[in-house]
Amino acid sequence: MENKISMVDLKGQYLKIKDEIDSGIMDVIGTSSFINGPAVKTFRENLGKYLGGISSITCANGTDALQIALMALGLKPGDEVIVPAFTYVSSAEVIALLGLVPVMVDIDPDTFNTGVDNISKALTSKTRAIIPVHLFGQSCDMEPILRFAAGHGLYVIEDNAQAFGAEYTFSDGRKARTGTMGTIGCTSFFPSKNLGCYGDGGALFCRDEALAERISMIANHGQKEKYHHSVIGCNSRLDTIQAAVLDVKLRHLDEYSRARQMAAAYYDEKLSEADPSGKFFRIPRRLPNSTHVYHQYTLKVRNGLRNGLKSFLAGRGIPSMIYYPLPLQEQEAFKGIARAAESLLNSKECADSVLSIPMHTELTREIQDTVIGGIRDFFGI
Repeated sequence: MENKISMVDLKGQYLKIKDEIDSGIMDVIGTSSFINGPAVKTFRENLGKYLGGISSITCANGTDALQIALMALGLKPGDEVIVPAFTYVSSAEVIALLGLVPVMVDIDPDTFNTGVDNISKALTSKTRAIIPVHLFGQSCDMEPILRFAAGHGLYVIEDNAQAFGAEYTFSDGRKARTGTMGTIGCTSFFPSKNLGCYGDGGALFCRDEALAERISMIANHGQKEKYHHSVIGCNSRLDTIQAAVLDVKLRHLDEYSRARQMAAAYYDEKLSEADPSGKFFRIPRRLPNSTHVYHQYTLKVRNGLRNGLKSFLAGRGIPSMIYYPLPLQEQEAFKGIARAAESLLNSKECADSVLSIPMHTELTREIQDTVIGGIRDFFGI
């Protein structure tokens, strides 16, 4: 079916920049430098420039980025790391994998992000780090988090897999890209991400040059000089072809963010008109001090009707996704490993009510009207 509605239209996005992408890929094939080729260095440099002049270290995927960040900070088994309960599993998975203790905290039910009030409840003498997750496309409120971390000697590892390109404004007017404010920033280049490649990829960002060098070593078998291994590391690298793809897409990223923001504004307008009192659902809330790049456009559906709406839309050929149906504190894998710092009621409530609708750079008003019409018809509004 040619007019099939997609959650993410990667093919449509590719066709608009096909010549640039094809040229970049063919350059790599022509040189046959498939591992750590020139395109990797070029992309790293351009990535650092885009983020305001910061060391950028590429790796194989976003989960590796988080694991490498924790390894680089020298945390010891039993040390505690604070992480939100409402997020993708990798944010907590890497903590447990290294023998650390994931301490789960709740989120704001409207922004879906954790904040300093939640984080402060988790502090113990064993706390060593915080992983704020910039969920769905906007920044956590980082200024109070950074102040709290500095006051208690904690590392901050930003999980920026869903908000790459977003910008946070501090109270003094200073602006910073998400992923550049903490001790280390991490991101994923999974294909559906706002900056995504055509396979797997990830990166870490760091302003401390000595720490950046350690991160780079860990990602490369713990070596700075070949066959001389200074620390225990891993093998995590970005393929040259993926770097070439990402370097092209990085040039279009701000354009892509604007397209998502325009689509989100249209959803806001039409869905607010449909349900002005918020009786049936709530549209995403924006923080006043962060831009939103809408990795997802996520509704909160009231009255236990989320699953019914999802099924109804599917019957009309309209996709939707539930991110995430089971909060981390309820996952079997974390029983006996993690601990909850508070009740986590908001995380549970969001897991039971969230529904993400199609959001991507190629959305047309016609597609959006079809989605909106499906939602209105389900609720009879």
